[in-house]
Amino acid sequence: MSAQPNPTGTSGTHTAGASTDAPHIEPSVGTLLKQLMREVPALLTNEIALAKSEMRENMQQTKAGMASVATGGAVLMGGFVMLLLAGVYALSNVVAPWLAALIVGAVATLIGFAMVQAGKKKLQSESLRPDRTIDSLRRDKDTIRGRTP
Repeated sequence: MSAQPNPTGTSGTHTAGASTDAPHIEPSVGTLLKQLMREVPALLTNEIALAKSEMRENMQQTKAGMASVATGGAVLMGGFVMLLLAGVYALSNVVAPWLAALIVGAVATLIGFAMVQAGKKKLQSESLRPDRTIDSLRRDKDTIRGRTP
């Protein structure tokens, strides 16, 4: 079992299967920086697109909700005026008509004010905040800094 010379001039320990198993070469810092410079703008572009999409979706939901509220409010207003008028007529059998109208108007105003205040709480800016985009940007920042979420 003697080693026979290889006709190609290389050592005889080289096997045919070893030529496909190239050693893993770590990329250089310059290569990594170039890759980072290519990927960061793409990441920012994707984040901006996500923010736009999310805000567009939030605005569409808000518009649809506002249209429903406005339409329902118009119909409700007509019915409510009739109920108030009926209340004034009923109360005018007990007190003077002007006093009946004053009492019914004051009660309706107080109820309306309470409803407006409750509605304003539902339209706070927190409901329009793009939460998914903010979370994604935080994860990206943590990844860039080398932290795991």
